[in-house]
Amino acid sequence: MLFNSIEFGFFLPIVFLVYWFLLGRDYRHQNIFLLLASYFFYGWWDYRFLGLLAFSSLADFFIGMAMSKMGNALYKKILLSISLITNLGILWFFKYYNFFVESFSAAFTFMGAPIGVDRLNIILPLGISFYTFQTLSYSIDIYRGKIEPVKSISEFFVFVSFFPQMVAGPIERASNLLPQFMKPRKFDYAKAADGMRQILWGLFKKIVIADNCAVYVNDIFSSPGDYQGSTLFLGAILFAVQIYGDFSGYSDVAIGVARLFGFSLMRNFAFPYFSRDIAEFWRRWHISLTTWFRDYLYIPLGGSYGSTLMKVRNVFIIFIVSGIWHGANWTFVVWGALNAVYFLPLLLTSVHRSNVDIVAKGKYLPSLIDLGRMMLTFFLTIIAWVFFRAESLSGALDYLGIMFSDSLFRSPIQDFWSMNTGNHLIYLFVFIVFFILLEWFQREKEHALEFSQTTRVPVYLRWSMYYGVVIACFMMNGVEKDFIYFQF
Repeated sequence: MLFNSIEFGFFLPIVFLVYWFLLGRDYRHQNIFLLLASYFFYGWWDYRFLGLLAFSSLADFFIGMAMSKMGNALYKKILLSISLITNLGILWFFKYYNFFVESFSAAFTFMGAPIGVDRLNIILPLGISFYTFQTLSYSIDIYRGKIEPVKSISEFFVFVSFFPQMVAGPIERASNLLPQFMKPRKFDYAKAADGMRQILWGLFKKIVIADNCAVYVNDIFSSPGDYQGSTLFLGAILFAVQIYGDFSGYSDVAIGVARLFGFSLMRNFAFPYFSRDIAEFWRRWHISLTTWFRDYLYIPLGGSYGSTLMKVRNVFIIFIVSGIWHGANWTFVVWGALNAVYFLPLLLTSVHRSNVDIVAKGKYLPSLIDLGRMMLTFFLTIIAWVFFRAESLSGALDYLGIMFSDSLFRSPIQDFWSMNTGNHLIYLFVFIVFFILLEWFQREKEHALEFSQTTRVPVYLRWSMYYGVVIACFMMNGVEKDFIYFQF
């Protein structure tokens, strides 16, 4: 079920009304109802994978219980290994089996000893990378003694499958989300109202920005040889805008929906395109995944301590694994490695923590130096996004080759005119400008439509903005599209 679908438009208010008006006095009944609603939400896509979701939840629930009773460190390590092998084994089979088999075959073919391999017709379960990492963090934290295992199986199951965030994050930690299921919740009008505003902004980013950028991105990336370098450059920029609007839009809706039910999810995006270097970008982009890899992989490897060789190794491992997490394709590996190359000079010169505050905090405009740094960081990011978006490495290299040819300095107007989209591009440009400006002026807030009671923005202007965003969603609503990160 998609957040931007008619079905979800009926599903959410029904669940909300039952949750608060029929079950509002007993949080345990609320939890069971949320569990049923979450399984219905997930099963709407393909009910056959509900068993896989239940199996992963069941395995880690009992492993967590067993680890808490084990006094022997070796036995605890064995149980943790079982959890890792089970979860990562399932993830590997569904997501990476064909990739590794084909890469293995290609390597032998390259060495002059071709072997025949058979691909399996495997359907990738929706959100498997997200809920797998969520259950893994639970087992690892119990092993480390950071949390105690939950004793109620229904509370653990709803923690894993909580419908606002289970399909595409944020990847929640048990230490944050589980305790919220274990205590009564009261309806908070102010939080719910802010949640509705965040939902609205998330839908705007998805429907108006991301889906309409996709019209041009799909055309340009499918046949880059038909266009000039300047058009390809704009296509790369539009994809950067698209993937941010798509993914952060999902996170906004997820966080907003959770607030309607009395839950607080972790922030997943913090206006990343206003970053002044790549290190800052990765502190602001997909925060739940970045911090997951930091806590469960990077720091155990030694982090930024040790010899220069160890630092280089750890950075490449963390970024390449992040790339592989995103998809079973060498393009994602190169995307991760390229970001490692961007990040290393900052780490080795110890300036990777130099931009930890909000850019131009308390000011309307950035300094020329900050503006230049943001533009350079964005430029490096869109180069990497070309590999992320391309179907193959050769396709990405061809795209960049054309983009940086002499035609980079020619006008792209004729190319866009040939796409025959009428005034659509003008409308999209206006909405993108509005989108960027509003996010810039709200960059010190949690989301762009967050307005407190003491804000200096007049009431009439705020409500005009809300109605304008709603009208834009209806005006620019085209074909219903999946969220990009559903494939991960």
